Amino acid sequence: MNRHRLELLSPAHPAYLRVVRASAWYDLVVTAGFATPWTYALLHDALTSLGRAAGLGGLPALNPMQTLYANLMGSVVIVWALLRITRPLPLHGLLDGAARTLFALWQAYAVTHGAPDLLWIFFTVETTFGAAQLAPWLRTRRTTPTSEAVAGIEPT
Repeated sequence: MNRHRLELLSPAHPAYLRVVRASAWYDLVVTAGFATPWTYALLHDALTSLGRAAGLGGLPALNPMQTLYANLMGSVVIVWALLRITRPLPLHGLLDGAARTLFALWQAYAVTHGAPDLLWIFFTVETTFGAAQLAPWLRTRRTTPTSEAVAGIEPT
C-alpha cells in the first residue's frame, strides 16, 4: 500500500475528522427528540407508528422511568455530538467508535430478548459509523505507538 493510501486511512487525516463530524450530526438529529419528556413522547409515538407500519413492532408503553432514561441518553448524546461537531479530534472518533460498539451490542441484546425489531435500523447505523471510526485505529495501531496515534501524529 502506498504512503498516500496509508495517510487516507489514518485517524489524523482530514477525511477521518469528516467521518467523526458526520457521525456527530447523525447523533444530534436522531437523538434530539429524546432529550425532553415532551419531545420524547412525540418521538415515541412516531417510532411506534413507523415500527408497526413496517412490521418491526412498536415500542412499549411510555412510563416515567423509560422517559427518564431516554431523556438522560438524549441529553448526554447531544452534548457529545456538539463537542464532535465543534472540535472534532482523532481521539473523539476512537471514543465514539467504542461507544457505538457498546450501543450496538446492547441493541442486539435487547432485540434478541424481545425488544422490537425496529432497533435493527439503529444497530445498522451504529455498526457502520463504529466500524468507520475504529478501522483506521486498528491499522494505525500496527504501525504507530498509541500515544502518537491519539495525538494525531503521523509516523515518520
